[in-house]
Amino acid sequence: METPAIYPITDLRQDATNLIGRVCETGQPVYITQRGRASAVLLSMEAWEQTQRELELLRLLSRGEQESAAGVGVTLADVLAEGDALLTGKGL
Repeated sequence: METPAIYPITDLRQDATNLIGRVCETGQPVYITQRGRASAVLLSMEAWEQTQRELELLRLLSRGEQESAAGVGVTLADVLAEGDALLTGKGL
């Protein structure tokens, strides 16, 4: 596991272009601190979009689990179609 990149907010203010370049080049997040405490995470757009797709997939799985427990459901084909749409980035 790679050591996280941690920068104080002062560095972000003074050199935002280079920090953003680092995030986009490496694909790794940069953690921003304020007064020695973590306050924000800088992600590339690609990493953020991937995270959002994964989160949506987890929501879909959770919904399916809840529907199954309630005795309500959809067909496997519908679930797979929604999953494929999420994985290909086409959304729902």
